[in-house]
Amino acid sequence: MSDEPESQRFKPEMPRIPGVVAVPASGSPKSSNLTVITVLLVVLFVVALGAHYALRPKPVEPTAAATPPQLQVPTPAPDPDSLLPITSGAQPVVATIGDMAKAWSSKSFMLQDPISNENVPALLIRLPTGSASQASGYWGLSMNPAYGSCRLEYLTDLAKLRSDYGYRAANHPMVGNPCSHTVFDPTKMTMLPGNIWVRGAIVQGSDLRPPLGIEIEIKGKEILALRRE
Repeated sequence: MSDEPESQRFKPEMPRIPGVVAVPASGSPKSSNLTVITVLLVVLFVVALGAHYALRPKPVEPTAAATPPQLQVPTPAPDPDSLLPITSGAQPVVATIGDMAKAWSSKSFMLQDPISNENVPALLIRLPTGSASQASGYWGLSMNPAYGSCRLEYLTDLAKLRSDYGYRAANHPMVGNPCSHTVFDPTKMTMLPGNIWVRGAIVQGSDLRPPLGIEIEIKGKEILALRRE
């Protein structure tokens, strides 16, 4: 075995074959560079494509038209007068004797004026004196005062007579004018100019006269309201 270094050893030259070129064992640097550039271009294209889809404007969905709020219109309370029975010349019955059996019983109604056809609020009161089968046992009156526009009221609460009207002498129901604090006594009569006797004498207050009376008639067991004073 020879002690010469490997580099100095004799190597026979490979025979050359015409038309055949030897290929290097590894790829050339130029080919490697092209491969890297191609990969980078592909990566850049993928990134740009993803960014395009991520940043593109999203379609705006049309918003539904807002429904206008429904207004809750309160139902007006019925007029209490519209619930009252209406008496007239053709239908004058306002109550029966059985309805008014107890003293100080009352019945509200509307009396139709025969001239103006106006419905006038009225009240029938059973007096503690007189017979239930006689007209003298009742007082019919208009709840519209003769002067002024304040509706009269039937006061069965004696405490209200004391607190609202300042009248402490009452021991039975009264009729009052809440505007003038005038109190009318259903058990008392008073005389008007012309020697006319009317019921509901003024026991307190400044009203000029008692309430306008309504003529009452008894027919069998029916109580009729005929006409206003």
